[in-house]
Amino acid sequence: MSDMSSMSRESRKQKLRQRVISADAPIPPQLRSELNAEESEEAVALAQKKARRRKLILLAALLAVIGGAAGGLYYYQRNYQYVGYETDWQTDLNEGSLVGYESFGNNVLKYTKDGASYIDNHGKTVWTESYEMKNPIVARQGEYVAIADRQGNKICIFGSTGKVGEASTVLPISKVTISGTGIVAAVVEDSTASYVMFYDRDGSSLQVGIKTIISGDGYVLGAALSNDGTQLMCSVVYIRNGELKNRVVFYDFSEVGKNVPDRIVGGFDDPFDGTIVPRVFYMNNSYSCAISGKGLTFFSTENIASPSLVAQVAVESEIQSVCYNKDYVAMVLKNPSGEYTNSLQVYKKDGTHAFTKDFTYEYTHLDIDDDLIILYNENSCEIFNMAGVQKLYATFDFTVSKVRKGRFPNTLVVSGPQQMREIKLR
Repeated sequence: MSDMSSMSRESRKQKLRQRVISADAPIPPQLRSELNAEESEEAVALAQKKARRRKLILLAALLAVIGGAAGGLYYYQRNYQYVGYETDWQTDLNEGSLVGYESFGNNVLKYTKDGASYIDNHGKTVWTESYEMKNPIVARQGEYVAIADRQGNKICIFGSTGKVGEASTVLPISKVTISGTGIVAAVVEDSTASYVMFYDRDGSSLQVGIKTIISGDGYVLGAALSNDGTQLMCSVVYIRNGELKNRVVFYDFSEVGKNVPDRIVGGFDDPFDGTIVPRVFYMNNSYSCAISGKGLTFFSTENIASPSLVAQVAVESEIQSVCYNKDYVAMVLKNPSGEYTNSLQVYKKDGTHAFTKDFTYEYTHLDIDDDLIILYNENSCEIFNMAGVQKLYATFDFTVSKVRKGRFPNTLVVSGPQQMREIKLR
């Protein structure tokens, strides 16, 4: 209600009152009606104002309660430490010639020398595909998985519904990588050169490849495809003036790299002087990482035509393990002395430090699953969140091959050669 209208109403009311007070005769009905109408309008406006004030107070109180509950839940999830568990469900598995498990979507892929099975978060087998491989190796990104026979010639490509393709190579396979679109790059080699061959998700050759001469360009030690399959990152070892050198090279197969010689859009030697880079990987289309004896080197490919080095994390002790997801890289360093035997260091995709946690635990596997760092061996696990808080230490009464998040925040799925369990933490 505007100030002018309030003033006008008050003026009318004053005039009415003056007319009433100045007369000894009874108040005429018309004047009484006008005065009552004015006073009723004022009472309604006052009631509405009080109602609005009460609503604002209730809303503020409700927001405070919601904010407090959210803050309490965040604090609980961040700092609460589980002390035990109970089994929600358990299923027996056919052991076969188990090689390992690979997280795949919200479920898990079990792979052996004889085939692969896709198992959901209820322990049910969604599909099983057969093959024969002497030494299967796995590459996974997005909705696709490639299983290749190291030093063999077969590559099987899988999606969430089963096998989508199969490729064969002429030369022995040393490494394999896959994009989130199902494109596969296989590193093969002979006595004089190494080659990177590309295949579509149905296994058909893409008729494009990269060749490096061992005595000249060098040898491809590691390779990784970006999520969209248009970029390839390689670690190449070569000899210069009798010394072993390492270079990280970026290739682009989109329209951007079409007119660039050999499709090479970037190459980095200096960060790896005096060391070797055994592994490279993309975290997403914009960030990638190289692991060397000196530590971690982070790159940005936001400018596809000119990849750039964004951060280097130097280490002085031995790197024991490295794992990553689209947001974080985690590595465990060996502590040569002191109270703790290991140091867990976690970094964001741009190389920013997230946290460091020293620990003493004899682990054999290191994984990142969403916001959890999971260390485990064949009969126990230790889990940290991204704040460096230990969420769980637990032992198991059966052989463990894989530990991952379950369907709910307080559950884990623990898989072994013979059985799989979902456990509820408490």
